[in-house]
Amino acid sequence: MRTAKTRHLDREFDGRRLHYREAGRPSSTAVLLLHGSPSSSYSFREVLRVLGEYAYTVAPDLPGFGFSDPPPREEFTFDRLATMVDVLLEDLGVERYLLYLTDFSTPVGYLLALRHPDRVLGLVIQNGNAHEAGLGAAWASVRRFWADPSEANRAALPEWLNFEGTRDTYLSGLRPELRELHPAESWHLDWDRLSRPGFVDLHFRLFCDYRQHVARFAEIADYHATWQPPGLVLWGRHDPYFDIAEVLAYHRALPVLDAHLFDAGHFLLETHAAEVAPLLTGFVDEVLGRAEARVLR
Repeated sequence: MRTAKTRHLDREFDGRRLHYREAGRPSSTAVLLLHGSPSSSYSFREVLRVLGEYAYTVAPDLPGFGFSDPPPREEFTFDRLATMVDVLLEDLGVERYLLYLTDFSTPVGYLLALRHPDRVLGLVIQNGNAHEAGLGAAWASVRRFWADPSEANRAALPEWLNFEGTRDTYLSGLRPELRELHPAESWHLDWDRLSRPGFVDLHFRLFCDYRQHVARFAEIADYHATWQPPGLVLWGRHDPYFDIAEVLAYHRALPVLDAHLFDAGHFLLETHAAEVAPLLTGFVDEVLGRAEARVLR
């Protein structure tokens, strides 16, 4: 399979650095890859160079992740992250895009879609939640904390904002032979960035803000029904955070949907990039070709 060169770049907005990777020839039509937590655009290192042969592809480090500076503490919300991605796209001249969502980038991506539904050509959803169906028993203690953020309820939350929790985000729920497929540098790089002074507190604030995403589920359902974006679901079936029932919820929500389940965990691309890449390029070809045909008519 042919691959394009990946470029590693920075833009500065309001005195804060936003780091991103891109591949392919710059264009007003792009593929936008948004990573999960606590990772970065490093997650897309394998598929980015493949996609760059088919379309202009952009993968930012969300503010406060990877090599991007965080916004001020009080502004570290999904809404602010979406605004910064929007600013980057405008600066790059991107007017419409196919959107890849996963984990904690799902709120960011849907905020972009709700603000500019005409710009989103299609959705790739990889272990990202937009329905109550995906919030299973693992979220019980989280819901209690959201309803009553007492010290007792906070103490009952799982430990994840430490080195072990960062590692377990990759490995939880996996059999030994699947764990062996994960390169350890991924969680070591994540923890290197997350362990900087003040960053654990920032990321806990973002976790608290996820409840605002849950509150937007009805609005997201209206977006699905009104705009009916074509969808591709890629799902690691051993994900301990988002229930596999979420895949069926997307099937009910989107009339044009292709779904693939993998014997993998939460960070699917760490172990199955080779299997995912042709699915992505096929979807990109189909969606961007359809969009181009509309323009020519």
